[in-house]
Amino acid sequence: MKEKAMRPNTTLEAEQVRTIRNDFTLEASTSKGNRKASRNGVYLLIVALFCLVSVLVLGIFALVQQTVSIFALVSALFLALLSLNIIHVAMDWERCVVMRFGRLVRIAGPGLFFTIPLIEFVAARVDQRTMATPFGAEETLTADLVPVDVDAVLFWMVWDPQKACIEVEDYPRAVSWIAQTTMRNAVGSLTLAELATRRDQLDHELQSIIEQKTEAWGVTIISVEIRDILIPKELQDAMSKEAQAERERNARIILAEIEQDISEMFAGAARVYSKDELALQLRTMSLVYESVKAGNGGVVVLPSAFGDSFNTPGATGGAASELNIGDRMKMQGTASENADIRASALNLVKKLMS
Repeated sequence: MKEKAMRPNTTLEAEQVRTIRNDFTLEASTSKGNRKASRNGVYLLIVALFCLVSVLVLGIFALVQQTVSIFALVSALFLALLSLNIIHVAMDWERCVVMRFGRLVRIAGPGLFFTIPLIEFVAARVDQRTMATPFGAEETLTADLVPVDVDAVLFWMVWDPQKACIEVEDYPRAVSWIAQTTMRNAVGSLTLAELATRRDQLDHELQSIIEQKTEAWGVTIISVEIRDILIPKELQDAMSKEAQAERERNARIILAEIEQDISEMFAGAARVYSKDELALQLRTMSLVYESVKAGNGGVVVLPSAFGDSFNTPGATGGAASELNIGDRMKMQGTASENADIRASALNLVKKLMS
């Protein structure tokens, strides 16, 4: 029962993770508490100013009229709210756009500044810190008609608060939409292979295109970073099989080339050994020495001329009597030469063994 009860929760968590990725929210994976700069000091100052003005006004009415009437309360509330329209505080990274009768007068801040009540007002507070806006393109077709999901992060900042307030209604949302449409257009002009291999170049292209569109808004683009490129699972399996087949083909080609080189080496060695019988015998003795030196305990069979004597014409009965004296002398000469060769070979083996 517990397992069945846990399955819907697991599915729900998976859907929530997918929703987080689609909404391009990074707080679930990166936040360990609130790391943003606080404006609590400004809010406390506003509350303290409101309370101070209210108390002063009520104290004045109490001293003058010896009582606190409803008119005194209304007057204290009005003057306290009016004081909030006079005194303003801007953080070090903020710039405030001050309007007078609907026209832009100045850009105020940072620090303490004042405005004329009922005439001037703060239209917007522009944050000039570097902003990180996650964006992406979902199920966008590449040039070779492959649907992909691309996630990226846009780093930007406002360098002209006046243009950001006047030229565009909601500049953070506008920057996000511009980045998404530019990403879709860029992905649609590239194939899947180009999209995977030209990520750095694509980052620079997106940055230049987005910056050209947002420059009129007083917004500059610092960088564009592509986080991930997702393709359908079916296509991933097909591409994996294609890569495996390509690797196997390359491996077989390399193996065939190596075998061809080895066969050419063997053919060259065979030609050398066919021209010099002594070289072949020396190679045989070297192999015997290596096998004995390895100490594997195997049986080593050495060819000997004793077995060849059974194949001589004299071993077949009366055929030996038919040989003339000249042939016998030749055979004895050949036997003596073979004995000399064997003697030299045994001396060489002894030297190798020592």
